[in-house]
Amino acid sequence: MKWLITGGCGFIGSSLIKSLINEGGHSIRVIDNLSVGTRVDLKQVSEFKEISEGETGDISSTPGLELIVGDILDEDLAIRASSGADVIVHLAANTGVGPSVDDPRTDCVTNVIGTLNYLEAARSNRIKRFVFASSGAPVGECEPPIHEEMPPHPVSPYGASKLAGEGYCSAYFNTFNIETVALRFGNVYGPGSGHKSSVVAKFIKQSLNGETLEIYGDGTQTRDFIYIEDLVRAIMLAATKDNVGGEIFQIATNSETTLGELVNVLIPILNNSGIHDVQVENTEPRLGDVLRNYSDTSKAGNLLSWQSEFDLKQGINQTVEWFIDSNINA
Repeated sequence: MKWLITGGCGFIGSSLIKSLINEGGHSIRVIDNLSVGTRVDLKQVSEFKEISEGETGDISSTPGLELIVGDILDEDLAIRASSGADVIVHLAANTGVGPSVDDPRTDCVTNVIGTLNYLEAARSNRIKRFVFASSGAPVGECEPPIHEEMPPHPVSPYGASKLAGEGYCSAYFNTFNIETVALRFGNVYGPGSGHKSSVVAKFIKQSLNGETLEIYGDGTQTRDFIYIEDLVRAIMLAATKDNVGGEIFQIATNSETTLGELVNVLIPILNNSGIHDVQVENTEPRLGDVLRNYSDTSKAGNLLSWQSEFDLKQGINQTVEWFIDSNINA
């Protein structure tokens, strides 16, 4: 297949590319503005050819990896860069509740217009499959488990922008017959997450730096933590499975973990790795955070033939090992 992946230098994108390279036979083009992921991150996955925006032509049928440094807000680049693709995987976004609360306008423009640009590129280039990286955030505060039929009530601007992306995916499926698939990711963690600021990566980096782990609130808030290899399998299925156009899927583990429980798993693993005397403190709750969040993944099981395979202890252990081996502690 010929893949156009936005945000491909990031944690999820580079992990997806690694799986595609290992599978073999794929032509992959990445669009990334390098605001988070870097050329070095991509090169750790595979050698690649960097091409300029002006050199952009159809994606080659010859297997390989290309990088275009560019912004998803450039609508002309979106059309040119995706020419010849079989599928667009749209991962690039302004991520996280905190940045969206600090700057709601940037969050909106990046996530809504950026998504629209690549849906328009799919329409212009007659690309049939479009995979959209969403989140549980559009649903907002609710009694979990979250499932796809719940009415959305976003709490944060981030949730609102991802909901808008889901809405545009639905519209482009129903109006233009583009097979959009929106995946609502749980809290993703795993090897390769050195640039992430979400809680697992943040806690590991703080521990390696000898810093105190900060839990917003009393630690009873829950999340659904999904290991990166499980998530990548879901993306690949969403890009290739028949009869899933127009669908939304919860992609998580169907298990609820408090932040206190996460710390109780993490600290013994850190101790076994030689990281001792990890301190934890509770601070004020953060604006826009939901209290409970985990997903019912039965729809993904039924239609994508997907379910998570890694348990939290196994995944955290491999993640800590990667951080220590990579000497990433900043």
